[in-house]
Amino acid sequence: MSGFPVPTTPANFLALPPDQSALETASAVLIPVPIDSTTSFRSGARYGPAAIIAASAALEDYDLELGIDVGELGIHTAPALEPHVGDPEQMAARVRQAVAYYQSMGKLTGVIGGDHSAAIGSALACLDRFPDLSVLYIDAHADLRDEYQGTAWGHGSAARRIAERCPVSLVGVRTLAMEEKTHIDQAGLRVCYWPPQSDDCLDDIIAGLERQVYVSVDLDALDPSEMAAVGTPEPGGMRWLELVGLLRQVAEQRQIVGFDVCELAPNEGPAANSYTAAKLVYKMIAYAATSIS
Repeated sequence: MSGFPVPTTPANFLALPPDQSALETASAVLIPVPIDSTTSFRSGARYGPAAIIAASAALEDYDLELGIDVGELGIHTAPALEPHVGDPEQMAARVRQAVAYYQSMGKLTGVIGGDHSAAIGSALACLDRFPDLSVLYIDAHADLRDEYQGTAWGHGSAARRIAERCPVSLVGVRTLAMEEKTHIDQAGLRVCYWPPQSDDCLDDIIAGLERQVYVSVDLDALDPSEMAAVGTPEPGGMRWLELVGLLRQVAEQRQIVGFDVCELAPNEGPAANSYTAAKLVYKMIAYAATSIS
């Protein structure tokens, strides 16, 4: 019937109403980056942002751990960035420009990938605003190749490009190339391999972070039993409570000024994985909102 009011679910993170999702009043902005042109095993990360946003509609707004209503923080879901097909360096520049735009408004920015190359532009935009920034890079892989599969700006080189410009600490790494191990040793990078090689490994990582921190999470940091829907799953990974426990520790001791959650390939695992990824984005916003300023 023409003009009949049909209820719809808002197409934004947490399916928030306009008063909680408007850009003007939001404290956080999520930027979907649906790219997977540099994936190296299983593609499909380009579908990750849409799957995360759709799954987030099933999340409850109230966070039991922190005792806050995450929706009331105000979360604006930006339009998805159009991929720059065939030129990862230009795509990194596009992400950097978008993140810088929202950072200039004083917003917490979170990029939803897409493959992990999205982290490059996002982290560098935050570095532009916070010159003393350090990056906590959580991933099953080191992503420290100088070039991989014909590009220096793909997911296999993301941490390398960021580390050329600011301090990067890695957590969760459990597979890497000899080139990457050599670079870690020569550059003196802080790495907490997984499983941790000492009881104080994570404490040392946090102690080495600057006051303002950008957090980058590749979902393959999680064990495949908890996150199978990724392009390059690696056994022996972090458990959910280990990951969010680390993030909470960081928030309690540092200021989280930006983040990304990347590499969900929703068609490569059960539907529950999209919900888990959405929950991680939700927790990142909550932790950042309660981190020290």
